[in-house]
Amino acid sequence: MEEQNINNTGMQNREVIDLREVFKKIWKRKKLFIWVWIITTIVSAALILPVPRTYTTDLTLAPEMGGDMAGGGLASLASTFGINMSNMETNDAFYPELYPDVIATNTFIVDLFDVPVVSLDGEINTDYYTYLKDYQQETAYMVPVKWLKNQILSIFKKENNRPVAATEDGKKDPRMLSEEDNGIAEIIRSHISCSVDKKTMVISIAVEDQDAKICADIADSVRVRLQNFITDYRTNKARGDLEHYRQLRDSAYIEYQDAMAAYSNYSDSHQNTILQYYLSQRDELENAVQMKLQTYTAMSTQFEAAKAKVQERTPAFTILKAATVPFKPTYPKRVIFVGAMLIISTMIVVAWIFKQEIVAQLTHLK
Repeated sequence: MEEQNINNTGMQNREVIDLREVFKKIWKRKKLFIWVWIITTIVSAALILPVPRTYTTDLTLAPEMGGDMAGGGLASLASTFGINMSNMETNDAFYPELYPDVIATNTFIVDLFDVPVVSLDGEINTDYYTYLKDYQQETAYMVPVKWLKNQILSIFKKENNRPVAATEDGKKDPRMLSEEDNGIAEIIRSHISCSVDKKTMVISIAVEDQDAKICADIADSVRVRLQNFITDYRTNKARGDLEHYRQLRDSAYIEYQDAMAAYSNYSDSHQNTILQYYLSQRDELENAVQMKLQTYTAMSTQFEAAKAKVQERTPAFTILKAATVPFKPTYPKRVIFVGAMLIISTMIVVAWIFKQEIVAQLTHLK
């Protein structure tokens, strides 16, 4: 029993690390650490400084939800448990959870190509497509790597003879983009992120870019286009009904005008007649005028009701947080990167200094 205690005590003594000895060994190599830190700082700074800075701005938007407001209390209670009842309260097939998918579509992305942008210093004044194509800064030491990659890919690249289509208004057709246009669309898609809070249905939009002002401008453009998309969807049927009643009203007005003209011409040409036949014809034309007038009045009423329906179906949006021009870049974190590299290099030097002790400990454990 005493031998076992002595063995356990000996093992514990061997496992105790003498920090004073550790610091003594490190202090003896202090010049090595200084040189390693200097070299690490220079190398890490040379790696991180050429990386172009990017800025990020975000905004939050709360759209008006459709549905019966009577169930609002129950929906609020259910939302605390992560249950979304808004879809049960509305007949809309387009749920807020689908908004990120809408922003990611080619139709939405291509619509951003023509957005005018101006840089913070005012030197760049163009559209967003040209800005991403011609004014993007690249990491200096990655330029030859990218060039070599493109040269290698061009050898194995097949010629693409697919025609490039355009829409009726002259814009690029999102269904058939060129390879270059598709690349720009992918860049925009990677710069924009959208999420929807399932409990509150608040939409969060974040945009990153190399220019702080352009970043905020694109965020606002995304918000406006998403609002227009939601509004167009919510009012689609109501606007169709409005156009239908507009046509009926205009047609009824034309018919009323024609009937009124026929009645006026007949009355003017038969002012002194006393024959019952002509009087009956006049009464018949007068009745036709009254019928056309009633039809026109009814269609006008329906048209006004349809206008009110469009206004009723148009959702209201509350901007909880507006897009602002950011002051500080979000990437790269230069100080953090250099600090992390210094920590890693220090750990490597310490491991190198104590490599014999580490190997001996690993051998002992085996």
